[in-house]
Amino acid sequence: MTRHHTSVEAWFLSHGLPYFVAEERAAARAGLRPRRLVSLALVLVLFAAGVGALAWATETSYAVGPAVWLSVAGLALLWYAATALHARPILGFALSRTLGSVRFLVPMASRALPLLLVFVTFLFVNAEAWQMTTNLPFGLLWFTVLLMFGLAVLFLLVRLPEEVDRVDDEVDDDFVVRACAGTPLEQASREVAADPSIDPQDHAQVSGFERWNLILVLLVIQTVQVLLLSVTVFVFFMLFGSLVMETETQLAWTGADTVGQAPLLSHVSLSLVKVSLFLASFSGFYFTVSAVTDDTYRRQFFSVVESQLARAVGMRAVYLATRERDGHGA
Repeated sequence: MTRHHTSVEAWFLSHGLPYFVAEERAAARAGLRPRRLVSLALVLVLFAAGVGALAWATETSYAVGPAVWLSVAGLALLWYAATALHARPILGFALSRTLGSVRFLVPMASRALPLLLVFVTFLFVNAEAWQMTTNLPFGLLWFTVLLMFGLAVLFLLVRLPEEVDRVDDEVDDDFVVRACAGTPLEQASREVAADPSIDPQDHAQVSGFERWNLILVLLVIQTVQVLLLSVTVFVFFMLFGSLVMETETQLAWTGADTVGQAPLLSHVSLSLVKVSLFLASFSGFYFTVSAVTDDTYRRQFFSVVESQLARAVGMRAVYLATRERDGHGA
């Protein structure tokens, strides 16, 4: 049985579920000890002070500091999660799952993009949008992009726990047999389903680190989907703008003496890059809100991960049931 459970735990790790393994949960708890978190916070505070001092010494725009600090703080937290919190399998599996399921994103994008582009294109051919983005320092523009990205993540964090709760409420004998098909617990799931003394629902409720494991997998997958859509919108407006937006028109709309030149892109103005970046981030935020509030978009938005979520919950229920039956405890 030890070898059997080892193979199941290896399956959990390879499918982005490290917190379903007791040793990984213990390591993650150690990473959340106050002493280690205080050390991380102290490093971020010192970095923020350094960025502020550098901005003051070089008379850089006040908006650069928060934008740089937020970017580096986000990367630092991501690094800490991947190392100290043992979340690397979560990130790796979620990214590979998303990139490997691009073909499933095409139908969703084909429904969301046309109306979205029609709506956002009205903003793109609007002089006020060009004036606003051109006059924004790039640091403040990037801070705005990060703010909209953070709001999109917040919307997902509100919605995704509901998806987890919905799935673990559906667990029964047929559910676990379907979920465990083709996994190391395929035979065990049939035994659990056939045993009248075992109710899979007793082991179905996911909580604590394991619940957050599922939420993080879903969050990374959905965030990458939103980023892919935003990049698509950005590329579209860059191409569209480089074809139809003459320099004279940009100068008239922005009221500036020059529209600047984008680095490494001799035929693209800096104003075009700014307005395309702003509208792409706005599109990602708008799409996220639509996806978590509109039933039609929500079904397609979550269709990519529903099967993975059901399989994880079913595998966990069978895994815990067999450990309890074999005398190992939960």
